[in-house]
Amino acid sequence: MPIDHSRKSRSSRLQRVFSGALAGLAGAACSGPYPQSTLDPVSEFGAAIDNLFVGIFWWAVVVFVVVEGLLLFTIIKFRAQPGRPKPKFIHGHTLLEITWTLAPAVILVLIAVPTIRTIFEHDGSAPENALVVEVVGHQWWWEYRYPEYGIVTATEMHIPRGRPIALEMTSADVIHSFWIPRLGGKRDVLMGRVSRLAFTADSSGRFLGQCAEFCGESHANMRATVVVEELAEFEAWVAGQTTTPSPIDSLSPLERRGAEEFTRVRDPASNSCMVCHAVAGVSFGVLGPNLTHLASRRTIAGGILESGEEGLRRWLRDPPGAKPGSLMPRIDLTEEEIDALVAYLRALD
Repeated sequence: MPIDHSRKSRSSRLQRVFSGALAGLAGAACSGPYPQSTLDPVSEFGAAIDNLFVGIFWWAVVVFVVVEGLLLFTIIKFRAQPGRPKPKFIHGHTLLEITWTLAPAVILVLIAVPTIRTIFEHDGSAPENALVVEVVGHQWWWEYRYPEYGIVTATEMHIPRGRPIALEMTSADVIHSFWIPRLGGKRDVLMGRVSRLAFTADSSGRFLGQCAEFCGESHANMRATVVVEELAEFEAWVAGQTTTPSPIDSLSPLERRGAEEFTRVRDPASNSCMVCHAVAGVSFGVLGPNLTHLASRRTIAGGILESGEEGLRRWLRDPPGAKPGSLMPRIDLTEEEIDALVAYLRALD
């Protein structure tokens, strides 16, 4: 029967294409960057978790090699062959049964000891000179309070590199979970309780995280950013956050109109900006993020939008459209009102 060389050639090409696609996918899976990877820690807490993971990983490799090696040895040695008699049936083997009972127990102990030690070493306790940051989870954004400086902000937490940080975390509503993978393990955040997390960042930069406990419709949009700065940069940030915003009289005409729109009592009153948001010297709302220095943040709306003009416009036009389930309602502002509010909010630096 003649061989169809064209079909064989097509099959060979398909195999090469398929192999190339698999290699490409494997390469993509191993490439970076991964900004929320726990395998690239930037704190002693994160490093402890990484070291624990590596140790357990190699124990898992040893177990895998031994078990699969014995399995392959058994399959090859005792495979059916022509002329080979049927194997003898064996009922029970005391030494083997003791071995496969004790071996896993010993391995579990060797894994449990460093795990428990790491848990107790990083239980949330911090030295006396630690910077305390009170973290409050809301649907769906994070609030940060600095009792040492009297600062209240949202979305972005600023901390100095090299100084111990003590997070005291609670929730204003449902259960949340605070997690910045490169800085350390996550902590559940519950209403009426205080969860603690302590770490010391050893690298400067912006490190991303998010809520790791399903908390409602926009759970996936509840993001977090920790900005680790050198001491001088952090002190400059603190100085900027503790200044009072420029008085309304010093603003441009458009910014002043925005301030008027911000403080205007609307119908219903719940649609008034100042009812939910605080701006130092202007309003004292506590339901939404504190906006005193909004323009100093890179993101708004729980971290999903840039804080520039485009992001502010999109948010003011339709908050629930940008963030499903948003507790901030759609107010049906005119474009002129949006222009004024954007100008005012961008002046809050």
